[in-house]
Amino acid sequence: MSETGQKEVHGFQTEVKQLLQLMIHSLYSNKEIFLRELVSNAADASDKLRFKALSNADLYEGDGELRVRVSADKEANTVTISDNGIGMTHDQIIEHLGTIAKSGTAEFFSQLSGDQAADSQLIGQFGVGFYSAFIVADKVTVRSRAAGVDASEGVEWTSEGEGEFTTAKIEKANRGTDIILHLKEDEKEFADEWRLKSIVTKYSDHISVSVEMLTPEVPAVEAVAEVKDEDGNVTTPAVEARDAIPAKWEAVNKATALWTREKADVSDDEYKEFYKHVSHDFADPMLWEHNKVEGKTEYTSLLYIPSKAPFDMYNREKQHGLKLYVQRVFIMDDAEQFMPTYLRFVKGLLDSNDLPLNVSREILQDSKITQAIRKGCTKRVLKMLEKLGKKDAEQYQLFWNEFGQVLKEGPAEDMANKDAIAGLLRFASTHADTSVQSASLAQYVERMKEGQDKIYYVVADSFEAAKNSPHLEVFRKKGIEVLLMSDRIDEWLVSHLTEFDGKQLQSVTRGGLDLGDMDDAETKEAQEKLAQEFDSVITRIKTALEGKAKDVKISQRLTDSPACIVADEHDMSSQMMKLMQSVGQEVPDALPIFEINAEHELIKHVADQQDDTQFNQWVEVLFEQAMLAERGSLKDPASFVARLNKLMLSLTQ
Repeated sequence: MSETGQKEVHGFQTEVKQLLQLMIHSLYSNKEIFLRELVSNAADASDKLRFKALSNADLYEGDGELRVRVSADKEANTVTISDNGIGMTHDQIIEHLGTIAKSGTAEFFSQLSGDQAADSQLIGQFGVGFYSAFIVADKVTVRSRAAGVDASEGVEWTSEGEGEFTTAKIEKANRGTDIILHLKEDEKEFADEWRLKSIVTKYSDHISVSVEMLTPEVPAVEAVAEVKDEDGNVTTPAVEARDAIPAKWEAVNKATALWTREKADVSDDEYKEFYKHVSHDFADPMLWEHNKVEGKTEYTSLLYIPSKAPFDMYNREKQHGLKLYVQRVFIMDDAEQFMPTYLRFVKGLLDSNDLPLNVSREILQDSKITQAIRKGCTKRVLKMLEKLGKKDAEQYQLFWNEFGQVLKEGPAEDMANKDAIAGLLRFASTHADTSVQSASLAQYVERMKEGQDKIYYVVADSFEAAKNSPHLEVFRKKGIEVLLMSDRIDEWLVSHLTEFDGKQLQSVTRGGLDLGDMDDAETKEAQEKLAQEFDSVITRIKTALEGKAKDVKISQRLTDSPACIVADEHDMSSQMMKLMQSVGQEVPDALPIFEINAEHELIKHVADQQDDTQFNQWVEVLFEQAMLAERGSLKDPASFVARLNKLMLSLTQ
């Protein structure tokens, strides 16, 4: 291997420099993971070559035995990880080792706090791969040649992990990549073969590619005759002559695809380490399921639920999905066709016996086999979560806190499993004085009042706004539970999830509130009497709010507040309007219904106003207060303030 070209100096992408500094300091307590990451990358390079060689066997260059080799040199204080996988070209090595091509990278860095423990966990979710080498090395050299190109097309990459790296053209006889770590003075422990072997067996035993290390050379032995003393005791045992046994490469891992083994033969620790291999996450998974499906469609699935949400989970456009293998041959990462978007947090792999080895993303999209596997895997995940919710409420709450908002996308996306998803949802509720979303719809139904036939909910911008909504007043008075929804996705959720267990979901902010059998005859009679007494006042208010309110009614839902606005049954709710506007969508200008509490002293004061100007000002202030409470903003706040100030001054005169 020789250098054939001049060195080029390149600057690291800004994010790479940040990541390097963070890793060196935040991951120092778990530094041995560098070997896991580098061996995992080397195994991926072998998988990719195996896949490409399906259509071009010449890429093997006469060597089809794929492997990863790990070695150490105590004198030079180096560790080398070599593979004979796909390799890299000059442009690829700059792209892969000089930049971070991940969506949401800026968001990731914005979440870092400076707390090493917290940042370590976040870095683990981000995935560090190659750059973990700098945790233990003060200089890294990478020599690589892409499969199928001339030996003169090799490239050497060198960096000390600061602001820049160099590249140079080299002669490299064999394809693949060699990574040489020049260890820091205080990291000499990793130049020990036994230390490296223990790390490989701990973290990489499950990798299907053979991970090899050199066995020590055994020197030659000359023949020695047996010697006895005068008492006949043997003082020197006879030893037969033996030639020297040279050092040789031997596999130190099982080198068997973990998912092909029987579940009973795989330990929990092996499942956990395999999860870290496929997900590049540092934390253990929350739960997993390993299944072999036989029959019309045959496949093996190994599905994991992470314990922590990735930093970019809410980006629906980011690549997600499972690793896809066909007959144990790696085909692609992030095969999104097998997992719906609302389950994009699920990690793992599929190995199909039915798909063709030359399958593409386009073929997967329209394949009946794909649809069958997707259906099976989706149901499998939902069953896993249902089982967790029933078996361990505390653990399920941890899951919900991490992934609940994403799961709420499910009813709109997956009609076939809407009921199963609904059973997994959790909400805050007036039943508990906390913002924790722990109430299931099944629990709500169990707690329903006698005569209650609807599931009531309110959607607001925050938990506090939902909890203190004036629309809840009559429900509190009657002891009726209301679900408190404040996630951005909630309005979208309830527009698609309209019932559960035969009970209709009903917003308390919509007009036409009917408490059915929970309203006694006496209450209904009193409401009708009030409506008659306030008939002329209602007419005056309608005139004052002409063009601003669709209708004016006596409220059945208010007990403490003077007024509120509600949406007509068939109009878009305030929260849906905000949601649509936030994504740049035009929304229809639907007028609200204005409801007044006829028993409130302020409403009685307004009703007694004989001066039309004063009356109109009071009505407009009350209306705008209600708009502000429900929608959070006004089209003309300055006019509202001026009217309010004028009315307050009039009360002092």
